[in-house]
Amino acid sequence: MHHHGGMTQLGPFTLSNVWTWSPDWVFLIGSLALLGLYAAGVVRLYQRGDRWPIGRMVGWVLGVASLLLVTCTGLNDYGMVLFSAHMIQHMVVTMLTPILLLLGAPITLALRALRPAGKGRPRGPRELLVALLHSRYVRVVSHAAFTIPMFIASLYGVYFTPLFDFLMQYRLGHIFMMVHFLATGLAFFWPIMGVDPGPHRPGHVMRIIELFMGMPFHAFFGVAVMMAAHPLVTTFTVEGAPPGTNLLEDQKLAGGITWAFGEIPTAIVLIALVYQWMGSEQRQARRRDRSEDRTGDAELEAYNAYLASLHKRDRRPGATPAAPAAGAAGATPAADVG
Repeated sequence: MHHHGGMTQLGPFTLSNVWTWSPDWVFLIGSLALLGLYAAGVVRLYQRGDRWPIGRMVGWVLGVASLLLVTCTGLNDYGMVLFSAHMIQHMVVTMLTPILLLLGAPITLALRALRPAGKGRPRGPRELLVALLHSRYVRVVSHAAFTIPMFIASLYGVYFTPLFDFLMQYRLGHIFMMVHFLATGLAFFWPIMGVDPGPHRPGHVMRIIELFMGMPFHAFFGVAVMMAAHPLVTTFTVEGAPPGTNLLEDQKLAGGITWAFGEIPTAIVLIALVYQWMGSEQRQARRRDRSEDRTGDAELEAYNAYLASLHKRDRRPGATPAAPAAGAAGATPAADVG
């Protein structure tokens, strides 16, 4: 099952073979760091007496778990020799992991957990994070005009050019590709999910449009891979693949996986967006009610103040008694005064 020195032949591509521990140390250490930093932030909030929603913690942990599942299991070994296995990795890392991580609201957590630097001290990590969020670089990289083409390019640009074969020759190339897929997914879904603060906060309708702008390209790519009559990449060979693999059939499967997978994140994000939308509508309604309460009170207070001013005038000698408004709150007949 594992590579020892040379390329060992992998067994058939089955769940039991995929479901084995085969750590890629870069991703294992990275994932543990992500969990540790997040936990540290949550602990600091709790020590301060602040709460942090359980749902967000669950989202983050599931996000990291999804990353570990595709990089530190047998799937990663198959991903080196089977297009279909590689595509499962790619889809999870670019479309599932980012959504789950973003549901964890890591930027919000960081901004709340990091202590501001005191007066006269150099800028601390919190100030640097705020500066980064406001930087032109992040403004550009998180703008839909950048994220959508980037999201599309990391499908067509990687597999329909020699780039994939070039990167797959090297371990570092494979790691770089996975990190790139993750970063692309995070950049694409960050403004759309709108859980964390960022430079671009499009309205709910705009976010749904952005989501649906990327998806047809994604689906079309999957179909194009399914329809291709010859192998698109040279990395996957009959020699490397499990015995009896038909490379073209496996490529068709890879395309099918890509095409089908597009629906999953779309559904998750849409549900999340609808919830947020309903929540913001309720918040706005509550805000309107509150502001009506406030202005209502203000009108009443103004009226009472007006009546009080009339009384004062009545007490001045020679003033003509003003007739009080009938039944008005706080109005006392002028005759009763003094």
